[in-house]
Amino acid sequence: MALAAALLFLLMLLHVLVVAPASARRRPPVARPGCRDSCGNITVSYPFGIGAGCYRNDGQQGFQLECHDSGLFPPRLTVSGFDHHLADLSLASGEARAYLNATRECFSSTGGLVDRTNSYMSLQYSVYRFSDAKNRLVALGCPNLGYFVDGDGYYVSGCMSVCRPSRYAMPGPCTGVGCCQSEIPADISFFGPYLRNFPPSKDSTAFTTNATSCHYVFLVEDEWFTYTDRVFLNRTDDFAVPLVLDWAVRNIDNCSAAGQNATDFACRSVGSQCVDATNGPGYRCSCPKGYDGNPYLDRGCADIDECHLKDEYPCYGVCTNTPGSHTCQCPPGTSGGATAKNGCRPKDNFSLALKTVVGVGVGVFMSVFMCFWLYLGFQKRKLIKAKQNFFEHNGGVILQQQMRSHRGAAEGGASGFKIFSEQELVKATNNFAADQVLGRGGHGIVYKGVLEDKTVVAIKKSKMMEESDIKEFAREMLILSQINHRNVVKLLGCCLDIEVPMLVYEYVSNGTLYHFLHGKELNTDTTLDTRLRIAAESAEALAYMHSSASPPILHGDVKTANILLDNNLTAKVSDFGASKLAPSDEVQIATLVQGTCGYLDPEYLMTCQLTDKSDVYSFGVVLLELLTGKKAICFSGPEDRSLVSRFVAATKAGTHEKLLDGQVRKEMGPEALEEVTHIVTRCVSVSGEERPAMKEVAERLEALRRYQRRPWGQAGGNDSEEGQSLFGRDMERGVEYMFGPQDVLDLEGGSTYTLSL
Repeated sequence: MALAAALLFLLMLLHVLVVAPASARRRPPVARPGCRDSCGNITVSYPFGIGAGCYRNDGQQGFQLECHDSGLFPPRLTVSGFDHHLADLSLASGEARAYLNATRECFSSTGGLVDRTNSYMSLQYSVYRFSDAKNRLVALGCPNLGYFVDGDGYYVSGCMSVCRPSRYAMPGPCTGVGCCQSEIPADISFFGPYLRNFPPSKDSTAFTTNATSCHYVFLVEDEWFTYTDRVFLNRTDDFAVPLVLDWAVRNIDNCSAAGQNATDFACRSVGSQCVDATNGPGYRCSCPKGYDGNPYLDRGCADIDECHLKDEYPCYGVCTNTPGSHTCQCPPGTSGGATAKNGCRPKDNFSLALKTVVGVGVGVFMSVFMCFWLYLGFQKRKLIKAKQNFFEHNGGVILQQQMRSHRGAAEGGASGFKIFSEQELVKATNNFAADQVLGRGGHGIVYKGVLEDKTVVAIKKSKMMEESDIKEFAREMLILSQINHRNVVKLLGCCLDIEVPMLVYEYVSNGTLYHFLHGKELNTDTTLDTRLRIAAESAEALAYMHSSASPPILHGDVKTANILLDNNLTAKVSDFGASKLAPSDEVQIATLVQGTCGYLDPEYLMTCQLTDKSDVYSFGVVLLELLTGKKAICFSGPEDRSLVSRFVAATKAGTHEKLLDGQVRKEMGPEALEEVTHIVTRCVSVSGEERPAMKEVAERLEALRRYQRRPWGQAGGNDSEEGQSLFGRDMERGVEYMFGPQDVLDLEGGSTYTLSL
């Protein structure tokens, strides 16, 4: 008898030693040591907590809770500082459930207000947001306009409810007859409800028929709102409704930013995963797959022993628990599916018939594999042939011959120009990844790339090319590659083994002049000297292409978006997508006018003949943008859309100085103003003959810079004789600029103008 009792005690002890650890693994801690982990039947898991040191304190309210269990049954769990009643709190879903009284207004038969209860709810500066996925705004009673506003008093969402006679009741619940509902947007932390009554009126029976005495508006969980006996159209009492709150760690915007501060990072358990919040800023944590517990606590995630949870993880064979997972295998000598009842069966012998089937299957597989291998080889040869055809069609052979001939005639002239393969550029741009895009334009997309020698380049992938352009492409590439000017973006090479050739340029790091003038990084304190230097450098680049290149090159699309800036704000003219080699023997008439509205030469638009004076007109608009800080075309406001027409009108009225940027007016003296007005006026003249050459414009701008640096050249200075000597013309105050009605062609519309003949 004593031996039997000893054996029974030993079995019970082994059961405690074996089963207890398994149970402990299934019940990891949820709160900090020494802290309450529940209030009534609600589990309180960290980062939430009751009492000092039991909750996450990161500057955002909402994690500190209070449990009112003195004399209350069941105990009441509230948010400290807000006194919101929480009915449920979920760590896994990131949700909490709270209660809020419905806002009510009751009226007499004449429409007078007799009673009102108002209940708003503020979650501002807390970890909570109203769930946009699980809540909806509801207005009961009719006629009734219910809506709510945010913390600043601005409208957020609402709906209108109007009743009908009972015999004409509309099918469907809460569709606007006696009751209406609307969705709410995300990231809302304040609920301020309002009701709008419509007093009885003889003019409209729609607002008086079957009217109710009381109207309601409230925010409610969609699962509660089942339109059953809990919702009555004619109710007049006060009632509370549940609503869902989304919570997250919100003292930082997302996981990426939070992970940089290991001390403050809320995901503490080893292997815990961070997930960005979907409703407002912030993030939440979760245990990895196969683990359970609290990821916000050190060692809070514990391995799930699936072998002890057969209802969730059925296994009818040999179950072995592993970290984060488990294995379920049939016993030795059997095979089949161990996760299904009676799924394990004794192994059958490998019969002759089965061997035959396996052998035939292997033979068929090998035959299919050989056919597939041959098909891949055929496709590869086809691709190589297609690339060779593209290379020849795009003038690759001619370009190679011209490059060899040029190197032989002038050593080193085009030694820096290279013909790239498509594979090289695909590798340089990470297969033309979206995060490598530098800009998009009318001619194509520009990508940032890094070549094998670590050279950073800009790769222009054009959308299309006319057949007539392909014929001259090789000659134009060789000529453009010879441009060597500090203010012109260098053409480094091209890719010809694709349908539309790609161009490779030097990389300029500081963006475009357009974004510098009109982007978010605009610096209103940019000095006049910096603006004049950018203008002078751009003018020098265009003058170089017009006068020094052989043959001369016309840009054709001069604008601030095609002028790049490096780290020192040095201007570099780019994008020769619309460039043309100046004709040497005969006039060329374009069949397609290309350019950008606001910059397009009106004479070019009317004659379809691109000249060097077309670039002068476009540069005049660029100079205006630099001096005024305004866009070439403005689509908002009552003022004229075209910057040129506004400048001409202001010059006629003698008020053109007011059009200038405030910093420019502050620094520019009267003589400099007259000179720059003279330059712009001549550049934007409708008649090309009246426009100066780009070389003259560059020289005048450089002279203006030198004059502006002198003390007498700045605002408040006075030395007209010095101005005359620098500018080479009479500088008289009060000069009147005469314009005819034809002197400005105001083009409005889209960003790019194209006219087919």
